[in-house]
Amino acid sequence: MSRTVFCRKYQKELDALDFPPMPGKKGQELLETISKQAWEEWQSQQTMLINEKHLSLMDPNTRKYLQAQMERFFSNEPFDKAEGYVPPEQ
Repeated sequence: MSRTVFCRKYQKELDALDFPPMPGKKGQELLETISKQAWEEWQSQQTMLINEKHLSLMDPNTRKYLQAQMERFFSNEPFDKAEGYVPPEQ
């Protein structure tokens, strides 16, 4: 039986993450407030940002930028998206 969490992005009960997605207090907060669905969507957005903006994860400013965008994404605030990205037709 899978665990559920009240997802702060979707404002409803959804399947929870299996483990904290990052170490420390922030990882525990995400485990308790973000659904597996929201995390997977963020991972996709983050990958597009890294690729399209040619970001280096070695740069501390890049990590701060991604952290800020992640917070905006999960809080349903406007966040940076990859310019020129056209989602595939379904």
